[in-house]
Amino acid sequence: MKGLFRKRKPAASSGPRRNQWRGSRVGEGMGRPAGAKRARTIATWSAFMRWSGVIAGAALIGWVIVMGAQHSGPWLMQLLEIKQVTVDGVRHLDRQEVIELVNLKPGTPLHHIVTSAIEKQVESHPWIKAATVERAPFHELRISVIERTPAAVIRTGSENVLSDAEGYVLGRLPQTDDVSLPMVTGVNFKKLLRGDGEVRQAVMSGIELAKLMGQAYGGRLQVNAANPADLVASVRGVQFHFGEGAIVDQWERFQQVKPAVKTLSFDGYGDGINDVDLRYENRIVVRERG
Repeated sequence: MKGLFRKRKPAASSGPRRNQWRGSRVGEGMGRPAGAKRARTIATWSAFMRWSGVIAGAALIGWVIVMGAQHSGPWLMQLLEIKQVTVDGVRHLDRQEVIELVNLKPGTPLHHIVTSAIEKQVESHPWIKAATVERAPFHELRISVIERTPAAVIRTGSENVLSDAEGYVLGRLPQTDDVSLPMVTGVNFKKLLRGDGEVRQAVMSGIELAKLMGQAYGGRLQVNAANPADLVASVRGVQFHFGEGAIVDQWERFQQVKPAVKTLSFDGYGDGINDVDLRYENRIVVRERG
């Protein structure tokens, strides 16, 4: 009977209570944002320190370079001081004339040389067509020039000056004349010095005539270029009139009919026909001067 009225103990739960881990889980949820914030703070400071180190290192390197340049400047200038200037390509000019154009100051180092500026200085001389300047380790400056070649004598009043094939004035003749070159007259010398295009073209045409006619006839050619529409070329007593058209074409037309002009004489004495007019497109006029 006692067993029937004995108080039974509550049965033990077979699993955890629903709220058994509630406290610890709440703690974990509260700790996660704090940990993430702390990690972000640490990463930010790490990046800051890293970049601070990079900036400090770059500043240190810059300071070392500046200090090194200041202290090594005199040594570097002495190491690269120009002690030799070589000049190639001169025939008419003297080497010293070219060096004087450079206007090089004593003690100038190679790395202070601006080659393009030196080239312009050298090319300012009327005899120099082109110049190339190079630095050569450790003390040499090399200058290579291409000189202009005299192609004609320009008669200007009582003086004679030399010109190249492009109509550039090279300078006055030291002697009275140079009979080995053709002579061009009738040119406005002031305009030629200023580089006037028409005057230069007249000189160039006269030189072109000299080349063409010199291959066929001996003797010195003289060209009167006063009128570009009537260039008068004289050689061995015969005058040729050329118009503004292509000189080569005009000369070739004459060469085609030359065998038929049997009285044309280049004896220099005026015998026979001694005036040939090539200015007309479809005909050639030959006449004897009295």
